[in-house]
Amino acid sequence: MTEPTTTERTRHLLASLPDSPGIYVFRDGAGKVLYVGKAKSLRKRVMSYFRKAGPTVDNLRITRMLKRMRDFDFVVTSSETEALLLESNFIKHHRPPFNVMLRDDKSYPYVAITINERFPRVMITRKSHRPGVVYFGPFANAGMVREIIELLGKIYPYRKCRGPEPGRRTGTPCLNYHIGLCLAPCAGKVDEATYRQMIKRVELLLSGKSDGMAEEIQEAMEVAAAGQQYEEAAALRNRLRALEHLLEKQQATATGLDSLDVIGIHTEGDSASVQVLQIRDGSMSDRQSFFLKNTAGEEGADILEQFMIHYYSSPIGLPVEVVVPLQFERADSVSEMLSGLKGSRVEVRPAVRGRRRELQTMAEQNAVLAFEQDRLREEEIKSRPVKALAGLKQELGLKRIPRRIECYDISNTAGEHPVGSMVVFEEGLPVPAHYRKFAIRDVEGPDDFASMAEVLRRRFKRGAVSVTRDEVTRSAGATRTIEQSFPSEDPSFSARPDLIIVDGGAGQVSAAAGALAAAGNKDIPVIGLAKRFEEIYIKGQPRPLRLPGDSPALGLLQRIRDEAHRFAITFHRQKRGRAMTGSILDSLPGIGPARKRAILAHFGSPERFLAASRDELEAVPGLPPKVAREVYAFVHKFGQTPADYI
Repeated sequence: MTEPTTTERTRHLLASLPDSPGIYVFRDGAGKVLYVGKAKSLRKRVMSYFRKAGPTVDNLRITRMLKRMRDFDFVVTSSETEALLLESNFIKHHRPPFNVMLRDDKSYPYVAITINERFPRVMITRKSHRPGVVYFGPFANAGMVREIIELLGKIYPYRKCRGPEPGRRTGTPCLNYHIGLCLAPCAGKVDEATYRQMIKRVELLLSGKSDGMAEEIQEAMEVAAAGQQYEEAAALRNRLRALEHLLEKQQATATGLDSLDVIGIHTEGDSASVQVLQIRDGSMSDRQSFFLKNTAGEEGADILEQFMIHYYSSPIGLPVEVVVPLQFERADSVSEMLSGLKGSRVEVRPAVRGRRRELQTMAEQNAVLAFEQDRLREEEIKSRPVKALAGLKQELGLKRIPRRIECYDISNTAGEHPVGSMVVFEEGLPVPAHYRKFAIRDVEGPDDFASMAEVLRRRFKRGAVSVTRDEVTRSAGATRTIEQSFPSEDPSFSARPDLIIVDGGAGQVSAAAGALAAAGNKDIPVIGLAKRFEEIYIKGQPRPLRLPGDSPALGLLQRIRDEAHRFAITFHRQKRGRAMTGSILDSLPGIGPARKRAILAHFGSPERFLAASRDELEAVPGLPPKVAREVYAFVHKFGQTPADYI
């Protein structure tokens, strides 16, 4: 085990550690936060990292962290609960790389009610929580949230328009009013008090408190029918059906339970799966699945505690009870933390017996299954490049699997600022560190074939540096010259590709093959992928090859080709931009921004300006003849050619 580096400051901090609750923060040499932890006793906990038999035993993650750690500090709190809250805040703010965290940071949808508005809206949102807005959720399934919103809009005709104020610019009610899906507060068809009573019922329904709602609508429908108000009765009937459909969506019941979350966890290796079953008003309303990383060496209680810090970082949607595994021993401190967040009591209790124990077992079983599904999904994703490479070998008739593939593309604008790109994929995955850019030097005009040949020639010239030396042949006593090649210092150029792809058809393939043969690498397979019909042109074959659209091999070729195109066009735009804004025009005597724009507008590019004669310069609108002559003399005084300036 590697012990952390101790500096003079570290030793002083260790000596001053109090026997009090708080948090500790480990930092690297640049001051970046690596890890945030909490402790009942800062002295005991932090000192344990500096002992040989500390928490680093069999914990490679913490060992790696301690190798990078150069400093630490701490914050004393009045209680362990306060330390929990402070730890949560530090983790959210600094996002330390060695803390347990959710594998992805995607946001989950909420149903939001804007009660701070005169006529509140009910809508879906993923934005951060704002004051004056009531949130329900989060939900794991965005489609389910949209369906809930649609059903709510049929049950209670709240306004569907956007913006804090209801209505359109015309001041007339929209179509929703005419089809019975809005009460038209914009036109004064409903007063604020009546509208807010309806919104209050929406809040109750979203909170799972639907008792009596169906009966109330049923009674109103019967009254309307008895009074021969059949249109109103039909509208109430439709609202009743929508309400029944919404309530039917909660099929899994949990008799005797009100509002609680049930948490199950499964850990394996460096990852963990957590399942949260949401019980609202005795019904299982949702199940959410989460995956954690950086869990190697952590105790189950630590992982679960840190998950709850992440998951319940906002008081929105906090239930009155959270059921955790039986072996979780920190229920009291987490309960205090959640209660402080919610502003009312939140009970955290281990699942001992009865229905809670059954639900917690269900959550753990789902955690195991979700972990296995995720593992299989990752294996399948990892196997895709392998299948694609094997398919390429078979479809292209290669001697071996193309483990290193290089792809080349040319980009220019009517021959101006031509550039080439080289992208590299190894084992079917991009290697950006091996990407290279080429500014075309020897080709004039829009000649993609010659440009491709130049790029390949320069690439393989850089790949091996040839030197010669004389050696005496012992048998004949004669001197012979031996040429030896030494690999380039550039790791990308020194590596030999198993397959070369060019963006284009037969012409590009022929140019590339010629350049390879001239460089002594004619045995490297070369293919071209043409965009129009996604045809594959193979060196030596008269007809192009077409693969099925769902072929993994074709998909990999397209991905590599598109990456080469993206890389080339990005470099081309950069070079063109530099030429237009940072060219020789910036240093010309008597040329300011206005005259520079006039020159570029007249010639179209800096290259054409540099190649212009004195008479052509004097003909530029807005450029005085004397200034034009001075510019011409400045450009040509040292005998430079236009290429020297670009």
